[in-house]
Amino acid sequence: MKHSKTVIIASALSCAFIFSCKNNTSNTALASEAEVAASSTEVVEKATPEAETPSKVYNVNLTTAEDLEQLALSKDVIETILKSRPFLTMSDFDTALGTLSTKTALYENLFVPLNLNTSAEDHFKMIPGVGERMAHEFEEYRPYKSIKQFRKEIGKYVDEKEVTRYENFVFVPAELNTASEEDFKALPGVGDRIAHEFEEYRPYKSMAQFRKEIGKYVDAKELSRLERLVYLAE
Repeated sequence: MKHSKTVIIASALSCAFIFSCKNNTSNTALASEAEVAASSTEVVEKATPEAETPSKVYNVNLTTAEDLEQLALSKDVIETILKSRPFLTMSDFDTALGTLSTKTALYENLFVPLNLNTSAEDHFKMIPGVGERMAHEFEEYRPYKSIKQFRKEIGKYVDEKEVTRYENFVFVPAELNTASEEDFKALPGVGDRIAHEFEEYRPYKSMAQFRKEIGKYVDAKELSRLERLVYLAE
């Protein structure tokens, strides 16, 4: 009997040992698979490209010499731009660049914002990525009362990101006596201070009055630039 018990105990211990080994082997295999999976995930995550950062679009009338140098422009071109400002239309800027071979590509980063209510369709096609169809849509919804209207109408054709990109190249002129402060600040290069001054002198009786009052705060060149961004209703 003792011998039988010994055999049974030995067999039980042997089975337990074998089971333990199998269990350890299984756990090791699972751990190994988990490590491989984690490693694979890490590789995939590292291989995923980061979201592309949109290139900055400078208003050519507001750029500094340092900004222009970052665009790899020659000293002669930079000097021409700085001396010729403000450019009241994109056509003026295009003419000033003359036969510069890279000017079309340059417009992706340097531009004179176009008046959505008065610019010719051909001028809209100077905006990078705007073809004949979209230029036609820009005209189709005139007159624009605010930039919000532009977002709504053009948002029917392109996504929000593209609409936001378009806004670097266009503006909606603001009516001096009725526009909100938000409308003024949506104008190119108009910040809190100037927007406040625009409102301060209401009601305006004439553009001559606008020139007189706002001319207290900016020089003649900047006044000329600001004047094209606003109007008085008849």
